[in-house]
Amino acid sequence: MKQKEEKEQEFAFIKEKIKDKPVDKRRLLVRFGYHVLCAAVFGAVACVVFVWLKPYLEGWFYPKGESTISIPKDDDPQEETEDGEEEAKEPTPVLTPTPVPESQTVVMQEKLELEDYQELQDKLYEIGKGANKSVVTVTGVTSGVDWFDTPYENENSAAGIVIANNGRELLILTEKKVIADAQEISITFINETVVSASLKKYDGNTGIAIISVPLEKVPQETMDQIAVASLGNSYLIQQGTAVLAIGSPLGVNYSILCGTITSSQNEVTTIDRNYTIFTTDIVGSENGSGVLINLKGEIIGLVLQDYSNQSDRNTITALSVSEMKQMIEDLSNGRDMPYVGLRLSTATEDIAKEFHIPKGVYVKGVELDSPAMAAGLQEADVIVRINGEEVATVEQYSQKIYALNPEDAVVISIKRQNGEEYVDMDCSAAAGVLK
Repeated sequence: MKQKEEKEQEFAFIKEKIKDKPVDKRRLLVRFGYHVLCAAVFGAVACVVFVWLKPYLEGWFYPKGESTISIPKDDDPQEETEDGEEEAKEPTPVLTPTPVPESQTVVMQEKLELEDYQELQDKLYEIGKGANKSVVTVTGVTSGVDWFDTPYENENSAAGIVIANNGRELLILTEKKVIADAQEISITFINETVVSASLKKYDGNTGIAIISVPLEKVPQETMDQIAVASLGNSYLIQQGTAVLAIGSPLGVNYSILCGTITSSQNEVTTIDRNYTIFTTDIVGSENGSGVLINLKGEIIGLVLQDYSNQSDRNTITALSVSEMKQMIEDLSNGRDMPYVGLRLSTATEDIAKEFHIPKGVYVKGVELDSPAMAAGLQEADVIVRINGEEVATVEQYSQKIYALNPEDAVVISIKRQNGEEYVDMDCSAAAGVLK
């Protein structure tokens, strides 16, 4: 009997139904909120850490040295000292040729043929073709709506020169007027590849601009076909030097023109700086652009027809590239060009005696709304010191101004005519940026 009861109890236990534990919704909600809070805190901490580490990561993966352009500068063999006199140079030794006995003298005469002239032309054009690898077409697109609410789109194009590759972008030299007010800028390479670009910096004085093209936008096939231009020493250029004009000297890109330098001693006056200007016998377009290269394929002049005389608009005119290398380097590195706003000439000792003016830097003109005008500088003033340091030439003045940063204060000491004598004055100005 007892065994039967135990079996019934065992059977009843086996048949017992086990119910699920009820869900605690409040506890579940609290746990969910806890996980969301942890995720939010983790995300905030990660964001703060990333922002803090970003400058260091950029420094590791993109070192500043890789993106800084450095252009070697040239020494002017005729650069004057602070006294205005040429530096003394060691005399060049004269080599006396050893006379050759008449019996050993051999005279060879060879008649040149037309084929020889053609061969020379072919060699010149080979130099131009090699330099054309660094030539591109810069196009600026401007759009808007006219008086009749009709949309329009204009394109301006000119030659550009690839002057640097800083490991992150290609830097292209061109004229600012091509892309003035442009909403879009594009670059067409020698293999017809077209990529978008952006303006990096420009000089409001000369109108030179640097265009940036990110390397990731340029196909490797294009990179294999282009080349970075080499900047030569234009201080060595003399009258009669053979040169080539490339870019679009005739208004058509990739043109190659040959000729010679007809003048290398003229200067053009710009704001705060004077530049040597090269004239050539190369017939070009009034709207031509590009560069002059020597027989090594190196750039020695920037074709800027705006600086040519009205009578010389049909021939190619260029500014000396050696005098612009520092500016090109600074624009490539994103630096603004400082300016004060004066047009100047050097009053040498001879000029000072002839015109009865002090020796120094003569002010030919003052730009409207410039820092110089705000400082009270006037035409016919003679600058003798910049920030207490003497200046005797326009070149020395330009170096002092160029070393400033925009908004830097500068004290310009002048001599101003007062009746029959000159009085000393100090004018305080703040360097600006010419737009």
